[in-house]
Amino acid sequence: VVDGDGRSTPFEALYGEQKAIVVFVRNFLCYTCKEYVEDLAKVPKAFLQEANVRLIVIGQSSYHHIKPFCSLTGYTHEMYVDPQREIYKTLGMKRGEGNNTAVRSPHVKSNMFLGSIRSMWRAMTGPAFDFQGDPTQQGGALILGPGNEVHFLHLDKNRLDHVPINTVLQLAGVKTVNFTNKPQIIDI
Repeated sequence: VVDGDGRSTPFEALYGEQKAIVVFVRNFLCYTCKEYVEDLAKVPKAFLQEANVRLIVIGQSSYHHIKPFCSLTGYTHEMYVDPQREIYKTLGMKRGEGNNTAVRSPHVKSNMFLGSIRSMWRAMTGPAFDFQGDPTQQGGALILGPGNEVHFLHLDKNRLDHVPINTVLQLAGVKTVNFTNKPQIIDI
């Protein structure tokens, strides 16, 4: 994998020493991925440190797109790219859209029409007009490590099939986050 400065790191190094939540996104222009990563950005670093867990997002474009995507989403945790999609292929992540009706990510706020228009607009107005990866590639989420231990694996069937972030946090032993903008009601 490659970081935002173009430095390569072996994938195994990301989870070799400590447990890691690794989220593979479709591409950096995908509106569902953007909205999912915006919610991942809300996971406090303190929650991760307390549980000794890393939170990592991996995309499949050039590393030049990492910093603008982090800036756009407010994501400050670790992010890398797999430009040749080698890890995507090794893990068996699908290409193409599966059944869209069965699943709906709780982290996607836009409807498909507006989300697609915004994605195209970002592609056309970006510094380099490209699609920032294979637009048909699906992502997934894993909890790995330390070492070669696989605690959880979810391969997305389509662009809306993200595993709920709190599910992954819970499975990794990390405190959950309130993703709604509504104030919490506490019964006394």
